Amino acid sequence: MKMGVMGAIHRAPCAAALPLRHVRARPIRCSSSSGHVSFIRDIAVANPPEHLDELLKVLRTRGDTIVSPGSRQGIIPLAIPLSENSSGAVTALLRWPTAPSGMEMPVVEVRKHGVWLLGKNVDQYIHRLLVEEDAHHLEENNSELYDASSEAGKKLYQRGDFAESNITNLDSYLLSKVGLFPDVLEHKVTQHFEQGDHL
Repeated sequence: MKMGVMGAIHRAPCAAALPLRHVRARPIRCSSSSGHVSFIRDIAVANPPEHLDELLKVLRTRGDTIVSPGSRQGIIPLAIPLSENSSGAVTALLRWPTAPSGMEMPVVEVRKHGVWLLGKNVDQYIHRLLVEEDAHHLEENNSELYDASSEAGKKLYQRGDFAESNITNLDSYLLSKVGLFPDVLEHKVTQHFEQGDHL
């Protein structure tokens, strides 16, 4: 026991303490977006994205486990966790410490060895997921993600637009109609190199 300004502080013996860096915390499951909204508003002191609830529904439909924004062990301090996929990667919002006013929080994926940009904001990421689902299920009538995105999905993307655009390459469609994504740009550059186009 140790005496401090606030009174007695009880400490566990050192031998009983577990080294936290070797312990993987289990994700705390969350069933609604209200915990995320209040965390973003009250703890992160930022404006919650308008379509955060729809993004969480899309992530859940995709097979991710929705996690509490308080499940922060093992991720960078500026990330607000949303979901975890089967490989252990966490989809999160990135809270810039000094973001310009009006700048929305980007959607990122936090892995063991880094952070990858998924979308510059929630709407752009939902838009990308809907286009990818539509492109991969052209012959099927699969609309799970589109249905999960509800009104936000209808506002962001009309099913069938990819096929009607006559753009045969998904990467080209994403870059011209949705936005710039680092992984898509990298894939396009790799394709050019493979075709011998070094310019």
